[in-house]
Amino acid sequence: MNNERTIELAPGLTISRVLTGLWQIADLERDGNTLDPVATAKFMQPYVDAGLTTFDMADHYGSAEVIAGVFNSDGVQKAQMLTKWVPEPGKVSKETVRANVEKALKRLQTDQLDLLQYHAWSYPDPAWLDTLFELQELKKEGLIKHLGVTNFDSAHLRIALASGIEIVSNQVCYSLLDQRASGEMKAVCEQYGVKLLAFGTLAGGFLTEKWLGKPEPNVDESFTWSQMKYKRFIDQAGSWADFQKLLQTLDGIAKKHRLSIANVATKFILEQPHVAGVIVGARLGKSDHIDNNLQLFNSQLDSDDTKLIQEQLNSLNAIHGDCGDEYRKPPFLTASGDLSHHVQGFPQPYATKTLKNGNEAVVSGTYWEDMAGYSRAVRVGNRIRVSGTTATHGSLMIGGSDPKAQAHFVIDKIEGAIMSLGGTLDDVERTRIFVNNVNDWEPVARAHGERFKDIQPANTLVEAKLVGEGYLVEIEAEATVR
Repeated sequence: MNNERTIELAPGLTISRVLTGLWQIADLERDGNTLDPVATAKFMQPYVDAGLTTFDMADHYGSAEVIAGVFNSDGVQKAQMLTKWVPEPGKVSKETVRANVEKALKRLQTDQLDLLQYHAWSYPDPAWLDTLFELQELKKEGLIKHLGVTNFDSAHLRIALASGIEIVSNQVCYSLLDQRASGEMKAVCEQYGVKLLAFGTLAGGFLTEKWLGKPEPNVDESFTWSQMKYKRFIDQAGSWADFQKLLQTLDGIAKKHRLSIANVATKFILEQPHVAGVIVGARLGKSDHIDNNLQLFNSQLDSDDTKLIQEQLNSLNAIHGDCGDEYRKPPFLTASGDLSHHVQGFPQPYATKTLKNGNEAVVSGTYWEDMAGYSRAVRVGNRIRVSGTTATHGSLMIGGSDPKAQAHFVIDKIEGAIMSLGGTLDDVERTRIFVNNVNDWEPVARAHGERFKDIQPANTLVEAKLVGEGYLVEIEAEATVR
């Protein structure tokens, strides 16, 4: 068991293993009043004095970046400021990427961002990769010290890493109620040496003594956004009675070690080897839990504790999908239960055109399409046929030498093409897979299985020599729009 208070997340960036999250600033300002940045910044000092020197924020967390900038404005690096950028869905120009990085630099009153974490809304649109490549260029330029992502699922974290994006961390929801990060995400982290920053560990305060033995609440506008959000996770995981059984188990362990329920819930996640740190939210100037958080570094969970907790987790329903799916697929486990507070809409991934014969077609812009005179996909009536597709994006090959990464990106392109023609991946009824080396069949098949497990189209997989150096897999698909 590791009770170290800090960890080297990346060369030159050592962070506290308990990070202070500033999401609550947005909640404190939801009535339209902006917090006084000078007065509010003073409430950050007690955390630093206690050794909790790392703060996590984002461009959309109200005045969080401005307040943090005031705190660090005297020129002395007192804390590590980790922030996020969450652009609207769709293509983002180089100029816009730079402008938003410079905006964060100005707000934080610094010449270099310690860690910029990027969020992508839609993977079938390859714009997310373009943005990551642009951010990597700004990292080379020195505006960003380290690059991270947030709410990435395992497939797309794998794609980015295999494609040479220098990502050091992925910030995802990870708690006793939400164990998605313990599956394929853990495998990707171990393979590529990436660490997780876990948020939602206390489920908006529900994993505390406050809710032990209490009746199920009627969540309304009097609740914080965090409470609204994580009550949805509780409902997905099971009944309120199931949740109370979990709290009772945690309470017994907490009393055994003279800890709080929050300590036990957090410690379990913090002890996972692929977790660098946990993010505990703070309502600056309203409440803090500094002393309670420090207890994490004076405690150990034994094997009996872990066994009891795991037994309770096994009795809960698994949260749907992979990490970050709560922002991409229904049911949306957000404060509002949809994406209305987050985005205006989603542009189609690829341009379409009407061919001379009247059919609708998609072009993805790869070299092969113009050279060989074909479309990425064609729609005739309610039928969509997608050409054999490789991991090509413009002039780039995506996924490096990782066959699973290439396969996932190919499926993204297929999904994007079908979406642009009015269908969805659920409409696919036939796929054909060609692997360059039969030894790659299993990771490619597993990628197909992860993406099509609930669709189960007819499928063929064969070995075939592919055109183009480095390409490991090619897939074609047929769909009927219902």
